[in-house]
Amino acid sequence: MYSKVSSKDINYFKSIVGANYVLTNNEIIKEYSHDETEDLSFLPEVVIKPLKTKEISEILGYCNKNQIPVTPCGARTGLSGGSLPIHAGVVLSTERLNKITEIDTNNSQATVEPGVINQVFKDAVQEKGLFYPPDPASQGSCFLGGNLAENAGGPKALKYGVTKDYVLNLEVVLPTGEIIWTGANVLKNSTGYNLTQLLVGSEGTLGIITCIVFKLIPLPQKSITLLIPFKSAEDACKAVSLIFMAGITPCALEFIERDAIDWALKYSDIKLDIEDDINAHLLVEVDGNDIEALYVDCENIQEVVSKFECGEITLADNDSHKDMLWKLRRSVAEAVKSNSTYKEEDTVVPRAELPKLLKGVKEIGKNYGFNSVCYGHAGDGNLHINIIKGEMSDDKWNNDLTKAIKEIFKLTVGLGGTISGEHGIGYVQKDYIDIAFSKKEIELQKQIKNIFDPNNILNPGKIFN
Repeated sequence: MYSKVSSKDINYFKSIVGANYVLTNNEIIKEYSHDETEDLSFLPEVVIKPLKTKEISEILGYCNKNQIPVTPCGARTGLSGGSLPIHAGVVLSTERLNKITEIDTNNSQATVEPGVINQVFKDAVQEKGLFYPPDPASQGSCFLGGNLAENAGGPKALKYGVTKDYVLNLEVVLPTGEIIWTGANVLKNSTGYNLTQLLVGSEGTLGIITCIVFKLIPLPQKSITLLIPFKSAEDACKAVSLIFMAGITPCALEFIERDAIDWALKYSDIKLDIEDDINAHLLVEVDGNDIEALYVDCENIQEVVSKFECGEITLADNDSHKDMLWKLRRSVAEAVKSNSTYKEEDTVVPRAELPKLLKGVKEIGKNYGFNSVCYGHAGDGNLHINIIKGEMSDDKWNNDLTKAIKEIFKLTVGLGGTISGEHGIGYVQKDYIDIAFSKKEIELQKQIKNIFDPNNILNPGKIFN
């Protein structure tokens, strides 16, 4: 179906971006063969690093004409295999498109390129008294373009929303090489179909984003963080809905199972004493501009959780203490990865269903002989399930685990949820997409893909088989 990259093709790419940015040496090819998805690796034939939208347009137009597959990539921090070049061909990196073009304080907007690191952007707008809330765990390294591709969330999504809620307009290069803008730099837009929101979360399968116009909001000046230990993990999940029912809207509410926090402590230099009978924690943060009102929120949260068997609550109201608690939470994923072979699933349910989801995951693990370490954004029902190989035989891991994952996903959908909250479908979850969608729903999405990419050259093999 696809053409191999020839020396003629290489010479053409060099004529567009320069010889220094068309790379075929083995070391680079291997580096760009993987992201953070398990231990998967697929070797591309060439890595191209363009600088301008026009260069990307010419590359895609050429590849479309010559049936060469193109896999876009950014920082390669994804967890669903979205930037794996499974059909070889071209890897097109956006890392040189890394400029913050403008921060417009008059309109609370910013125009940026996709290769800007999330934290770099957050810091730049914060200096202007503005706030960009989406904060995925990899915020110190992930690119904004990848955040858009996966519609990334993070802890602050609970109060402030996910990436899509801050995107006003996009410059996009289509797989056929045409360049379009998807919207307008305005807060209201009821003009035709919403192509902007269609592109956000499309996992690099419909076009390559080359410029982003973001909406920004005022920066909250104060925050307080609570670490609440529970003797029962299910009780911790039950407490989540009760906090909201008490009229409190935290900016973040995270669930961390005991094994997750223990592994994170071993992985980091953080010191935290945890009683032996504690089995889970909630990490809760409230923010705003009135510190006294935030203390009242904290008192109300403490009253809610007093209905359960809890340990001593930690309250952090200075930056160093808050940073320590968040460092612990953000290190969980890397800690789990460093301890064992694992698979991570990114389930999401209505938050009141979290106790049933957690209980069901543990029962499925017992039936199939695996342990799981669970954590995630409990406030919006997003539970990351890390399935640990541990003592499972290779045969069971390779042959039975798919059945277990299907059971987890069917349970999730049965509880009113879906199979990915923020990591995307990509390569590793595409065999399960029929659990979330009917045949007609999948057919409609494939038709959209075909309209944008009739020759299926852009990020092929992702989302759908």
